[in-house]
Amino acid sequence: MHCKRRRSLFRELDLDTLISREELEERTSSYTGVEHLEQAHHHQNPSRSTPTSCQDDGDTAQESYRGALHHSRLPIRLLLLACTLLVTISLTFETSFSRASGSATFGANARVIQKTGLQRRDLVDGSLILPRADTDTDVCTRWSQQSALVNGTIFLYGGHATTQQGQTSNTWTNDFWTIDVTKSWDISAPVVSGLPQPSGPPSVSNGYLWNSYDSLYLYGGEFSDDPVAQPTEFSLWEYDIKGASWTEHQNPQTSQGNNSDPANQPVQRAAEGAGVSVPSLGRGLYFAGHLDEHTTSGWSNQIYRTYLKSLVEYTFPGYSNDGVQSLGGSQTAGSDGVWRNITQGGIQDSNQFPNRADSALVYVPGYGPKGILVSMGGGTNVSFTQMNIIDVFDIATSSWYKQSTAGSYPTLRVNPCAVAASAPDGSSTNIYMYGGQNLVPYKNQTQFSDMWILTIPSFTWIEVDTTGQSVPPARVGHTCNIYDGQIVVVGGYNTELAGGCDSGYYVFSATNLTWQNNFNALTGADAPNNTQNQQPVQASDPAALGGSYGYSVPDAVQKVIGGKEYGGATITAPAQSATAGPLATGKPVTYTVTGANGATITETSTAGNSSSSGNSGPNIGAIVAGVVAGCFAVLAAYLGFCAWVYRRQLRLYKNHVAMTQRAAAANGEKTSFLTSTQGSSMTRTKTSGEGSSGVTATPGSGAYEPIPPMPSAPVGGNSTANSSSENLPGEPSFFGVVLNPRRSLRVVNRD
Repeated sequence: MHCKRRRSLFRELDLDTLISREELEERTSSYTGVEHLEQAHHHQNPSRSTPTSCQDDGDTAQESYRGALHHSRLPIRLLLLACTLLVTISLTFETSFSRASGSATFGANARVIQKTGLQRRDLVDGSLILPRADTDTDVCTRWSQQSALVNGTIFLYGGHATTQQGQTSNTWTNDFWTIDVTKSWDISAPVVSGLPQPSGPPSVSNGYLWNSYDSLYLYGGEFSDDPVAQPTEFSLWEYDIKGASWTEHQNPQTSQGNNSDPANQPVQRAAEGAGVSVPSLGRGLYFAGHLDEHTTSGWSNQIYRTYLKSLVEYTFPGYSNDGVQSLGGSQTAGSDGVWRNITQGGIQDSNQFPNRADSALVYVPGYGPKGILVSMGGGTNVSFTQMNIIDVFDIATSSWYKQSTAGSYPTLRVNPCAVAASAPDGSSTNIYMYGGQNLVPYKNQTQFSDMWILTIPSFTWIEVDTTGQSVPPARVGHTCNIYDGQIVVVGGYNTELAGGCDSGYYVFSATNLTWQNNFNALTGADAPNNTQNQQPVQASDPAALGGSYGYSVPDAVQKVIGGKEYGGATITAPAQSATAGPLATGKPVTYTVTGANGATITETSTAGNSSSSGNSGPNIGAIVAGVVAGCFAVLAAYLGFCAWVYRRQLRLYKNHVAMTQRAAAANGEKTSFLTSTQGSSMTRTKTSGEGSSGVTATPGSGAYEPIPPMPSAPVGGNSTANSSSENLPGEPSFFGVVLNPRRSLRVVNRD
């Protein structure tokens, strides 16, 4: 007799094998899930069972029925067990799921977590996206975060944060929070909101957060060094503001374009560079920075840090860019955008253009079809960029130029922050630079609390006088954004305050040049029609600077460039003349400004036209033009005087000729005038001043000399006359009068 083989526990049963619920419960009251698992375990591990005998075919019907009952109940219990395990795992661990297309979706759909009842979990593209913890906005200090301002909201991501005094490690974060600048608030209680911490984007500092009108793009940054975190391969992370979700753009590569590296080169993650967004062009740019073991996957700590001078350009999805070959004509960037690494623009590949990190970069409209970028500060571990010569990038030609500045300039520094504000009429753009630190001499760290203005196009530095004000502690690693003409400073590090806490939120009035205790929202009802917070008369121009609503040109700037608070600058070119580039040939974009009564104050015009009559500084162009005009006026007056003398002298000369001819006729010399004797000769003295009449005066003759008759002489022939009263060498010329006006004037006066 042989034993029957046990049937598989995972065999599906058909409907005929099922029994009623009542009969099932009645006959299996003593059956448990543990028994089920023991049987399954026994089946998979037969060596561990020690049966004494096999059942024969004559076993009771009850044993046979219990076996059928066991198999009929098994699928239901397994299904319940699998569901329990799945729910337990999903609530305990973070998971990521791949899409059918093969590209992975990571992280949370970063919308506000609903905290009523069970927390909400969403399926995105078939993947379960788990909610993340909201960012804690109550921290001790923050610095080196990334920021962007879109539609009245300042978004901030990552950087360092400490939660208690004295904390020196574990400071890298992926915090994500906002500041509302459409409302007024006190700097001790800013209107901040913590957003969910995303699980995909890395915890980095000293990168940049580009922005279009509806998305954010996280580029660059460095990973933690305490504890050490290994950098991942670079991906660009995009945050959809309306959808509150993150998207990863993997393996970005460059495209060929003007003054760029070749195509199909992998885009590297740089840190401590200078970033800027130009939403009107649909581009984000990142200048210089460095690469090392904290930015680049696989970089050995035995390899020195590499400083850069390249300009990475990212064209946002849906935008065109005539500087990129693949986007020529009407082509627009696809969903992953288009990258270009500009390394050969103008002086960029020369020795006079140094590598650097930790500089500041600002966009200024005008001075070319697409505006310019202005770079300030920065340096390496051995050298630093001087502040009296500024590097200027012409976006239209993808070329760098140098521009000298005027006035006293800031000391060497790295890591300042900078923003720009436009005069109401656009005649000047004023760049505000705050803070930073000096690393000279070696191992020195001196933070600054000063505020400087670089006014464009004059390119003159102006130091802001903050004497008597409540100035924030000096800082480095802070961010600046401007809205309603007020600069919002967030975070920053100070070595003297190391270990202490700092509120980290400060506001500076760009118009009044004062630090203030609150942010004053000004846009109000104009906000829906002016989403970019531009000057009211500039709101119809997408290229105009945002954040300038309510801004007026400060008195300290007016004293240097002329004009009034509404603009009307009288200095419309660099004080130190530009030698090349858009500043030598371009001009600012200006707008018409009207007064309260509707009268035109300034008109949209080319550079140099202004109705301002206010105080002005020295205008080199006007001085040169005045000198030239004065010289021409003096020359014209002199030539007019010479013409008057010449006419008088010529009239005097002709009078003497007539008198001489009349005297000759009265003394019987008409024969020589009316007739001639053949073979006769005429005595003449030829001078350079001989006139068309053929009459020449012989100087020094005290009496008249008769002329023998000349035969066949025509009527009106030559004769010689001597003047006994004047000393005239001949008919005067205008050129002679010009060369010697005094002699000619003396002759006239003697007459």
